Amino acid sequence: MSAAAAPDQRYVVTDFHIHIQPWRQLKPAVMDTMRRGKEQHVEFLLALMDDPRMLLAIMDEHGIQRVGMVNYPSPNIMGFGDDTNDFAARYAQADPLRLLPYGGVDPVTTRDAAGGVARLLELGTRVLKLHPPHQAFAANDYTRGLDALATIYRTCEDRGLPVLVHTGTSIFPGARSKYGNPMELDDVAIDFPDLRLIMAHGGRPLYMKEAFFILRRHKHVWLDLSGIPPRSLLEYFPRIEELESQLLWGTDWPSPGVESMRKNVDQFLALPLAERVKRAALETNAQRLLPAR
Repeated sequence: MSAAAAPDQRYVVTDFHIHIQPWRQLKPAVMDTMRRGKEQHVEFLLALMDDPRMLLAIMDEHGIQRVGMVNYPSPNIMGFGDDTNDFAARYAQADPLRLLPYGGVDPVTTRDAAGGVARLLELGTRVLKLHPPHQAFAANDYTRGLDALATIYRTCEDRGLPVLVHTGTSIFPGARSKYGNPMELDDVAIDFPDLRLIMAHGGRPLYMKEAFFILRRHKHVWLDLSGIPPRSLLEYFPRIEELESQLLWGTDWPSPGVESMRKNVDQFLALPLAERVKRAALETNAQRLLPAR
């Protein structure tokens, strides 16, 4: 990791969405996709998985105060088991103020959805992640009989646990990208009005208009900006300033297309946006949604 000057210290940055996961659990075909032309990067990921001090050092170098570490079970498509939740909780123990563990319950395979959410809360999980393309369900499939999904939403609503839902496509073998349409969140926002619901990636790259519609309609839905190249943000969301109170900064780092957390922050700060919007996205909205404990 090359040296870099700290980003603008006016902002206490939370990167809401990075991937620190037990990569060795990946299915062979998924790992092959990860490795294709990126062998050195995969070795970096494996080293990062084993050493939270390495992550904290990179965060210090890049001026990132906190990170949300995305984890979720996906036994049938990705290979991650329920112990990915324990992995995230253990990793976060290196610095609980700065490393925020995320976890999940797979509504398709779980036998005890409410118990799964309760287990996450016992572990100190800060956000529950659902990944419809990697777990093979639509975000509103509770309307078609997937009762475990309704239980997850209802329990999280009752217990105050935010739910982060992937929207947009996925390149991995077996992923069902048809489930990435943000319009499915319209039902969720209506049926669970007190649920703190977060839309990851804004439907990139196919569903940006749908994403903006949902966000404009439902002010209790947040937008996690990860996976959207900052230089393309205003192309995808030209009216993004209207979403000021809903924006959460994220990078999707260390995905191969994200060179560094720092570079993405700098590119975002270079956009012609009001300072209050930048501060809301980088700092205050995440502090409001996930206050320090």
